[in-house]
Amino acid sequence: MRSVFALALGTLMATTAYAGEQSISLKKAPGLEKVEGNCAACHSLDYIQMNSPFLSAAGWDAEVTKMIKTFGAPIDDGIAKTIADYLKANYGS
Repeated sequence: MRSVFALALGTLMATTAYAGEQSISLKKAPGLEKVEGNCAACHSLDYIQMNSPFLSAAGWDAEVTKMIKTFGAPIDDGIAKTIADYLKANYGS
């Protein structure tokens, strides 16, 4: 019984937290659809806006490479370049 209560409480808390989140709107530019379609499959797009003050063009290239090589994002080289180009042009510091 206690585990059922804990599960219900956890679900309620997660639902409440999610309901209060604002949707992320990224800059409209070439490559946006690839970013939304690939990056958002694994994590929130707010990471892009949060990290943009800290990442240079080289930093964004490294982040895209890390997502593919370290975390296993199934993104081919052409799409990875489009994503990196979008991030560098719109969110590079």
